[in-house]
Amino acid sequence: MPESISVAELNALLATRTALLLDVRRAQAFAESPTIIPGALRRAPEHVADWAAELPRQQPLVVYCVHGHEVSQGVAAQLAELGLPVRFLAGGIAQWQAEGGVTVSPTD
Repeated sequence: MPESISVAELNALLATRTALLLDVRRAQAFAESPTIIPGALRRAPEHVADWAAELPRQQPLVVYCVHGHEVSQGVAAQLAELGLPVRFLAGGIAQWQAEGGVTVSPTD
């Protein structure tokens, strides 16, 4: 199982601009709250096999869903099996927002 990353750790990592952040919430969850953590890319969790090959092999990856449970952990596990350096955001975007993290429209 891939490791988690806390909001504080993610903030520090994002400050270095070295991590790639992926929003892997299911379509319905995203439709209910259509904002992302700044810099995140949206990817469908159901189609990891289709987009995983596009990801950089050496860059740290962080995936998040709504609460940091089965969706992001499942995607992280699949990416880790492919040898990618990945962690999932503990508490998901809900925890990010609870700790004052900013979210933006995907078009911003």
